Amino acid sequence: MKLIVGLGNPGRDYAGTRHNVGFDVIDLLAKRYKTRVLRRMGRALIARTTIADQEVILAKPQTFMNLSGEAVAHIARREKIDPADILVVYDDMALPLGKIRIRPGGSAGGHNGMKSIIYRLGTQEFPRLRVGIGSARCEAIDHVLSRFSRAERKIADEAIMDAADAVEMILSDGLEAAMNRYNRRDNGTCKE
Repeated sequence: MKLIVGLGNPGRDYAGTRHNVGFDVIDLLAKRYKTRVLRRMGRALIARTTIADQEVILAKPQTFMNLSGEAVAHIARREKIDPADILVVYDDMALPLGKIRIRPGGSAGGHNGMKSIIYRLGTQEFPRLRVGIGSARCEAIDHVLSRFSRAERKIADEAIMDAADAVEMILSDGLEAAMNRYNRRDNGTCKE
């Protein structure tokens, strides 16, 4: 069993914000596999599906970003999922808009949702897929809770599609193959 978690904040007020690109990736995967992320498990909404011949739980924590670890740890314990089989998809303002990056583990990098997950799992050794939302031109909290401009939305939507494709590749071909393909790509309009 694999757990794919998209981070975001629940509720209409946060839909479409930069901080919710993780939710957007989960929703796109659910749509591709003809399911809906509606079933409750602890403090998350989930869907069960099969991707690349693997049983997968798609999850959207409903705890708000800073407490995401509560929902992730609950699912992992209940379903007996090892941290190495958890992939977390989330926004990163340190990456240019449209870039995606895959890593096998590492620090939270200042992201409060990731800090919560690392704390609750007791390890930072789990894969993650970061989606670039561009750097803040204002306070960080205002930036992550803002919506994309029309021009940015097009780039963000392409990044969300790339991220969903990358999740599928991770499940079918492994983390290293996906890293080799997507970490080298110049997806987006900015250069690092």
